[in-house]
Amino acid sequence: MKQHIVCSLALALAAFATAAQEKGAYSIDNAKSKLQIDVYKEGAFKMFGHDHLIVAKEISGQVQFDPQNMEASAVHLKVPAKSLTAVDPGESEKDRRDVQATMTGEKVLDVAKFPEIVFMSTHVSAVKKTADGWELTLAGKLNLHGVEKPVSFPLRVRAAAGELRAQGEVSVLQTDHGITPIKVGGGSVKVKDKLKITFTIVATKAN
Repeated sequence: MKQHIVCSLALALAAFATAAQEKGAYSIDNAKSKLQIDVYKEGAFKMFGHDHLIVAKEISGQVQFDPQNMEASAVHLKVPAKSLTAVDPGESEKDRRDVQATMTGEKVLDVAKFPEIVFMSTHVSAVKKTADGWELTLAGKLNLHGVEKPVSFPLRVRAAAGELRAQGEVSVLQTDHGITPIKVGGGSVKVKDKLKITFTIVATKAN
């Protein structure tokens, strides 16, 4: 009798786990997702400048998830360029407005000409099952400033109760996408070419 109860419980848990990691289409949840870009300064007088923290206010897209064959999973993510916002903690509101205007203007993102930033995955590899999900490498194409370039980065993925959560970090060179890093004072203070993008993307099961 005891063995029968244990077996039934094991089957119930297995069924629950399968339901919690259900194959199918998921929609990115903007309210729960976060994406931030760290922009650093360099140059002989970099101490007179300041680093910038940029966050995406709008994130959308879809995920195709297959827990039994993670290599078959895929993601398509979009960020309206104008939704990138300079938050720069500790700086004045005027300084933040100036950074925002420069970032969205013709010298950097040129949001009027290039309104969307798009990432489309092309390949999943190096999949490793962990206690609470998966670790893997995600490769794809990033279209920024109208220039598409290949990127790849490690990703941590968890799935539970119809929700996916992916966390990762990737570095991108502005010059790879046709953007010249801003500099002032004849280059004594300038923005580093390399940007660090950190994100947590949450997606929920599509109806």
